[in-house]
Amino acid sequence: MPDYRVDILPTHHTITLKGRLDALTAPGIQELFTRVIFEGGRTLVVDLSGVHYVSSAGLRTFIATQKDLQKVGGELVLAGLSAQVHDVFQVSGFDQLFRMVPDIAAASDLCGKTVSARGRLFQAKGISGEVLEADAPAGSLFIIGSADKLESASYTETDVVPVSPSGIRLGCGLAALGDGFDEYGALFGEALIIDSNFFYYPALRHASVDFLLAAHTNALTTYKFLHGFGIMGDYRRRLSFKYDSGGGPLQDLLDALLSISDANLLGVSLLAESRGVLGMNLKKSPLAGSPESIFSGRLFPDWFDFPVDAAHPGSVIAAAGLLARNPENLPPAIQSLFSGSAFFHLHAAILEKAPIGTAACDLEAELARVVSELRVLKVQHLLGRSRLGYGLAGLVEIGV
Repeated sequence: MPDYRVDILPTHHTITLKGRLDALTAPGIQELFTRVIFEGGRTLVVDLSGVHYVSSAGLRTFIATQKDLQKVGGELVLAGLSAQVHDVFQVSGFDQLFRMVPDIAAASDLCGKTVSARGRLFQAKGISGEVLEADAPAGSLFIIGSADKLESASYTETDVVPVSPSGIRLGCGLAALGDGFDEYGALFGEALIIDSNFFYYPALRHASVDFLLAAHTNALTTYKFLHGFGIMGDYRRRLSFKYDSGGGPLQDLLDALLSISDANLLGVSLLAESRGVLGMNLKKSPLAGSPESIFSGRLFPDWFDFPVDAAHPGSVIAAAGLLARNPENLPPAIQSLFSGSAFFHLHAAILEKAPIGTAACDLEAELARVVSELRVLKVQHLLGRSRLGYGLAGLVEIGV
């Protein structure tokens, strides 16, 4: 691999390369580009002033990286090409696929002009990013079913509440998919609704996530809930964020979100890079009944998957739920949605590793792309000690 240096600037990453880019060095360069993208780089300026030879293998590396960046709203900019290297791009016709500038100074001017002029910058709890505000009315919260029977695992068919995809934008709960209770009754598990897309993790041994995208539903489709909550409304704020130290706890991000909004209750959607997920999920559908609380020390391990070590670093997290400034000041029915001293209730779909977009204005489009393209590994109740790197969030301000 040729010598390289990576410099992180406010508007872009500069990658300086020296030497040859050929079949021997291209794999290492590809790994470097991929690592920078996964760490949040979106505009990559590659300084080629020290590169004297590029083969077809090297060209393919640039093309592949440009395609990866374009998927997440980014771009590869080439700077300082010698006449010899520029000819290689020109002869192949690849010079039409990149912006090329004479040197790094010109690239910095170019990237500086592309910074979003909308919204405002924020910094809180060691997290920085951009907030875009919209004129959106207060959203609404509705509670689905009841949690009263969870402790005794004594739900029956009469407790099932069907919810239309068009009537719920964000939500969490215990739910399933299916047309007959005999079919889906044993499948209830942790569920997530994000932008009306439904994901749930059946409470079975060796389960796989099942899902139904909003685009695939019709007027007769319903999501089957035992209990949970739903949120309707438009995002009042969309934001991009990045932990200044490279990664940090989810709880810090949620504190930062509360500093951005004045609302006492927020519906939250979240798309982020995982640095280690801590969560929990049911292992059995809560229908059979239990002589004592499934939360008791004796039965808890039988009923809940609750790993003590963080998992899925590098994966994409798509999460949704509720965030409260002071849960104790809310009506009792809403207070019941928060466990213990927690000020949030989030469920998350954990997806495979992939880069995600970092433009706040693209939140909905990026959510739609991610949930339709990436494989979902698990759905869990998300804990505040989970660690994140960077991502996007949307806030629905809920009137209470």
